[in-house]
Amino acid sequence: MSTAIVLNEKMEKASEIALPESFAGINPHNLYLYVKSAQAAMRANTASVKTRSEVSGGGKKPFAQKGGGRARQGSIRAPHYTGGGIAFGPQNNRNYNQKVNKKQKKLALNFALNEHAQNGTLFVVDSIEVASGKTKDAAAMFKALNQRDTLFVKSILDEKTYLAFQNLNATFVIESNELNAYLAANYRSIVIEKAVWENLVSEAK
Repeated sequence: MSTAIVLNEKMEKASEIALPESFAGINPHNLYLYVKSAQAAMRANTASVKTRSEVSGGGKKPFAQKGGGRARQGSIRAPHYTGGGIAFGPQNNRNYNQKVNKKQKKLALNFALNEHAQNGTLFVVDSIEVASGKTKDAAAMFKALNQRDTLFVKSILDEKTYLAFQNLNATFVIESNELNAYLAANYRSIVIEKAVWENLVSEAK
């Protein structure tokens, strides 16, 4: 059974807590679908070109229809002309959204948390707070974990704690309602407040 590491105020291991059985045996395809959906939603969707109807100019025929011995042409803004419109080019009206069911989102998050628990990178702490608002204090908290990067999950994010973590590239602090499978899978360790963890466990039952 997977376990989360319970930390004390000094970010040192105090004990362990077992994950609910429902966290185990989840198909990893749920996480794949959620991450795929999240990345698709982040696409800028700015690639766009002008068709021949949108390119300026070309209001008259370039030369007479007959008598020149050449193929007839209606506009110099046709796709085969330099400076003409683009045929079959990208448009910015494409919808990249991919639907993921509510149940799949929950399963994806639970799978990601269980993976962290198995790797020893899921931590639970009573409170995540930097009352001073200083980055050096947040850095000391992160350094005590001895992790490459960390996602901190608070019940309610206060301004002082936000400012303290803001300039640390290897950390990211969020509120509990922002926690999702994509963020959980994207960071190599997670620190969750006890109140948030208890809520996650109660929803998993």
